[in-house]
Amino acid sequence: MAANKLSIGSLCIPYQILDVAGPLDILSSCSKNLAQPFEDMGLLPAGTTAAAPDIEFHHIGETMDPVAGTAGMTIIPTTTIDNCPELDYLLIGGPDPATFQLSPAYAAFLQKHVAAGKGIFTTCTGGLAISASGVLDGRVATTNHSALSLAEKLRPAVKWARVQWVEDGNIWTAGGAAAGMDMMAHFVREKYGQKILDLALVALDFEPRDREGKRALKAESA
Repeated sequence: MAANKLSIGSLCIPYQILDVAGPLDILSSCSKNLAQPFEDMGLLPAGTTAAAPDIEFHHIGETMDPVAGTAGMTIIPTTTIDNCPELDYLLIGGPDPATFQLSPAYAAFLQKHVAAGKGIFTTCTGGLAISASGVLDGRVATTNHSALSLAEKLRPAVKWARVQWVEDGNIWTAGGAAAGMDMMAHFVREKYGQKILDLALVALDFEPRDREGKRALKAESA
């Protein structure tokens, strides 16, 4: 993918809606697709969106059947693991660890994605959910902090950490749902710069926290 192109897919598992909607809205709010019309109307200074990414979003199911998320919301796949286009990153939201088991098909999809050098984001129990695939083995990672002791028992090969979010190479993991937004904000700043992140921070009225849960990033115009 070109430097200003980003293709990201989320796995359609029964996740907590904010785990996925929050990070994806950070990306959407600073994307060229969304911001360019505001620049064209003169609502943003000329050239503001030059470095903003063109983003493609995909929602990936094992089939095209809808999946139940939290709060009575339905997750509708846009593609399947067999037909999914090339991705830069996968995002995995957190399901209920008491009832969810990662399927062999999703595990193989994750393994192939990581073996190709592509990236992963997880939010909440998403880290615990995908750990069974082995893609986090040997890495520093986190999950919802209430599930850390369970994660340590189920997948001791992962170096579980009690922080808001972790970047370990091309794999980013976050704790609870709001920590996923913190994580994605830091990713945007690292990859595209503060001015592009500001598009999202101002639009969403959001102040991300650092790894320790302290407010760390504010829009420069704030």
